[in-house]
Amino acid sequence: MNILLIGSGGREHALAWKIAASPLVERLYCAPGNAGMARDGELVALDPADHGAVIAFCRARKIDLVVVGPEGPMGEGIVDALAAAGIKAFGARRAAARLETSKGFTKDLCRKYGIPTAAYERFAAAVPAKDYVRAKGAPIVVKADGLAAGKGVVVAQTVAEAEAAIDMMFGGGLGDAGAEVVIEEFLDGEEASFFALCDGETAIPLVSAQDHKRVFDGDRGPNTGGMGAYSPVPIMTPAMERRAMDEFVLPTVAAMKEMGMPFTGVLYLGLMITASGPKLIEYNVRFGDPECQVLMLRLMSDIVPALLASAQGQLRNFDLRWFPDTALTVVMASKGYPGSYGKGSVIEGLDEAAAVADVEIFHAGTAEKDGRIVANGGRVLNVCALGKSAVEAQRRAYEAVDRIRWPEGFCRRDIGWRAVAREQTRIT
Repeated sequence: MNILLIGSGGREHALAWKIAASPLVERLYCAPGNAGMARDGELVALDPADHGAVIAFCRARKIDLVVVGPEGPMGEGIVDALAAAGIKAFGARRAAARLETSKGFTKDLCRKYGIPTAAYERFAAAVPAKDYVRAKGAPIVVKADGLAAGKGVVVAQTVAEAEAAIDMMFGGGLGDAGAEVVIEEFLDGEEASFFALCDGETAIPLVSAQDHKRVFDGDRGPNTGGMGAYSPVPIMTPAMERRAMDEFVLPTVAAMKEMGMPFTGVLYLGLMITASGPKLIEYNVRFGDPECQVLMLRLMSDIVPALLASAQGQLRNFDLRWFPDTALTVVMASKGYPGSYGKGSVIEGLDEAAAVADVEIFHAGTAEKDGRIVANGGRVLNVCALGKSAVEAQRRAYEAVDRIRWPEGFCRRDIGWRAVAREQTRIT
């Protein structure tokens, strides 16, 4: 098979690594890819927004399957364009991608179909939004309706903070993403991510992961696209995973089919496990980043047949096998992220880091210049490790991090702290 993978982040490098390992794959192309992905496939200078160019490339290179990594191209209809051209693609079509591209759409779907989520209201102007906040009080959550690269959610601890977030969003601080806002009740509990593979009618469970959104240790500082993750998540017991399928995934797949926009690809559930049970925080229509990295490390099965089955509506009776080990990834980011940061700094020691047992390094914002790896983004590297426990996986990941020489970078030092604390409590 010839496969085209669209994207350039750590998620896409992890997918490229797993796809390239399949005996079914003859050629893997990555558009545009990054410096690390060049080891797994051939980088091609394609603009995913130019659907005509992507289709022409697929025909010229006899591409059997296109795998779309990021949400942006799905929201722009690339899967629809490929399907119209007779090219198989893994990912959500434009209408179904609204589960991620419009938070208001998802909240309304939850309300209509009885899917547990936080109480909310939608607003198209600042004044009524502020009135609602003052009536409800704080803490309260303010969300931009559209895509904002993981930065469109403000968990406001005070009314003033919520009002400032409303002004920022309606004032254009997030571009078109903030043209409408969703304000919802604050949920108290532990967050977890759960993933399912869907083909428009059938869905099969994948596994759980837990992301670390805040930029600094102790879950302090602003939200980011994700500073690390681990899998599995202790709070996502087999019983809780069954609830995730029965109360969220299956009703949503059925609802999307009923509405004439069948969902295919990966459905990502952002859940809050509260004292009264799980509630939906958000849906995403792709593998998480950095959650994908730990999922790919744990996936025992060949991923390519699963991607094909999803794209072709053949998931019924399909199954995947997983390693029982814990996988953990630490994101190394450019200093200043998630604010302004520099580019072009040299990164050394990657081979020494990758030599640590059971460690894989997935690139995100990197480029190659004069034979050296340089930083080319905010989140730059994903240092990942497998272990028989969270303690072991964490130790290996940070041992690898400490071998990387990059003064202009930083990372959190407490990724996986909840799972580690649970293990240490059991030992004592």
